Amino acid sequence: MSEARPAAGGTSAPTVLRMILGRRLKDLRENAGVSLEGAAQALRVTPLTIRRMEKAEVGLKIPYVEKLLRIYGADEQETGEFVDMAEQAAQPGWWHRYRDVLPSWFTAYVSLESDARTLRTYEPHYVTGLLQTHDYARAILRAGFPNDNQEELARRVELRLRRAVLLDRPDAPTLWVVMEEAVLHKLIGGTEVMREQIDRLLEAAELPNVTIDIVPFTAGAHVGAFAPFTYFRFDAPELPDVVYTELLSGSIYLDQRPDVVAHLEAHNRMSLLTSSSESKTLLNRMRKEYS
Repeated sequence: MSEARPAAGGTSAPTVLRMILGRRLKDLRENAGVSLEGAAQALRVTPLTIRRMEKAEVGLKIPYVEKLLRIYGADEQETGEFVDMAEQAAQPGWWHRYRDVLPSWFTAYVSLESDARTLRTYEPHYVTGLLQTHDYARAILRAGFPNDNQEELARRVELRLRRAVLLDRPDAPTLWVVMEEAVLHKLIGGTEVMREQIDRLLEAAELPNVTIDIVPFTAGAHVGAFAPFTYFRFDAPELPDVVYTELLSGSIYLDQRPDVVAHLEAHNRMSLLTSSSESKTLLNRMRKEYS
């Protein structure tokens, strides 16, 4: 991944497995003492093509992979295992069926979210997508995509709810949400919708893998009060921690350590402005206001 990449270009979004394989290719090349130019010459491509393969910015062509692995000195078993994984990485993710309503700049996010071990998110405007109810999500998406017809809107809502299934998996990731109290005061879809959404948050807060911290108005100004972001951590040692943040018409993915650490520290500091018990008290109070 690049240091700051607006994901609005023409390349397909990488799956996590493709990212892992790209980094392994780079490690194998460097351990074999082969330069980018040397690898490119062997394939009769440009060094940029090799770099893009290693950064998971393009798909891995099996003939290319097999030739590179021979050059890098991989044995038959390692080559076979790598090729098997490359073929798996070429398969579209479950979200591919929603490509008609999934913004290109958000596809990488869904891939990262599906394979992350830890997700830490900050939301100043809305309830985070993984915890949204059907009606809350529908109201948000209707506002965000005003030109959608009913079928397109329904598919966007279905996609958002489908993403949340990962919280119920046996190997569910840890989700730590920090959100502003203002989120609860923003009337989305009406009082009934808000009451149902707060019930969902209270329910989720009881899950062993979910933490919800709500920064109260009384906290005043704080380090994170700029834009929403999500921090991802993975089990695979080949993958760095990644931070995602949004723009009006796209997104940025950060994997350089100073950027990632800055966001992680901001999340830590914001979480200290409240507690789980205080957050539940606030949720219950707001639920009564919507009754």
